[in-house]
Amino acid sequence: MIDKHDPHAGLHSEHGALRSEHPGRARNPVVKVHDLAWLEFEKPDLGRAEVFARAFGFTASLRTADELHLRGTDAGAPCVLIRRGARSRFAGAAFQAADPTDVLRLADATSRTVAALPESLGGVGVELLDPSGVRVRVVADTHELPALPAQLPLTFNVGHDVARVNATQRPPREPAAVQRLGHVVLQTTKYLQTLDWYLEHLGLIVSDFLHYQGQRERGPVMSFIRCDRGSTPTDHHTLAMVLGPANRYVHSAYQVADLDALAGGGQYLLERGYQRSWGIGRHIQGSQLFDYWRDPDGFLVEHFSDGDLFDCTLEPGWAPMSASGLAQWGPPVTRDFLGLKPGREAFRELRAVIGALRQDNEFDLDRLRGLLKVATS
Repeated sequence: MIDKHDPHAGLHSEHGALRSEHPGRARNPVVKVHDLAWLEFEKPDLGRAEVFARAFGFTASLRTADELHLRGTDAGAPCVLIRRGARSRFAGAAFQAADPTDVLRLADATSRTVAALPESLGGVGVELLDPSGVRVRVVADTHELPALPAQLPLTFNVGHDVARVNATQRPPREPAAVQRLGHVVLQTTKYLQTLDWYLEHLGLIVSDFLHYQGQRERGPVMSFIRCDRGSTPTDHHTLAMVLGPANRYVHSAYQVADLDALAGGGQYLLERGYQRSWGIGRHIQGSQLFDYWRDPDGFLVEHFSDGDLFDCTLEPGWAPMSASGLAQWGPPVTRDFLGLKPGREAFRELRAVIGALRQDNEFDLDRLRGLLKVATS
């Protein structure tokens, strides 16, 4: 039963941690990053990548023969950096430091070197590897691109509250203008070790934990993790991490103005032959309105709007993981989103399962059974 006197009750997962469970934060992190700065990819066809990016709602801030920078309408750094490569792959994430001295502190603590970033980005950064082998940059003093004209949310008549009179709603069918980068989701075979690394080095804190049905005593298998900016509210998750049979990118998410922008932008993508993976719906953890798409290289990307914001006082919620628990409303979760659609991706994941079970990591037979229950729940 939910405690009616608990101000946190009902804000995310209804149940908190049990005694001795993971606290969801480090006692004395090296630094506390402020946000995601950008994501980095490599792709062989930058022209095709740019055509999709514009249809998805990005604006190109830099385009050369070997590099493409994609930005949103908010002021700041570009959201996505794409470099020409022999094959399509996720190349890492960059986080924004609160202060340049934090980059120095992190470099000292990890015996790494602070280096100047390319002139197109400006500033300095330190490059690390998380326990899963993902490249992580922490950056500061980067160039700030000026804000672009934004796609404005519509004015709604909500119930009996009238804000629009003698005016119709005619939202244009156009790309949903991306405002900013929201979060990235990663899968890892070393979930707890990798989780603790981000909490201890970057000062991130957990908003919600998920565990497999009947396996709570073995600990969580997924976490939604936010930046700790004290009393300043931040996104419910800037990084999400899930246990799985391979170390890989799962998806990234980009904020748009409102539901009409998200839905109209989705229709625009459909009319141009792009593949919707899952949507439109509203999540439980994070509460976002969501719509997931596959880009031409198979990467999963999300439009979202109206997500939860938490300050540092909220403790982690705990809930069982299930496919039906991924959304409050919307169409049933698809086999494509879960990675079960027959084809190259499913075959790659099956091969990863076989490989993971032969290695010494956190993904064992019990965890595989829990994962299979999620897919059918």
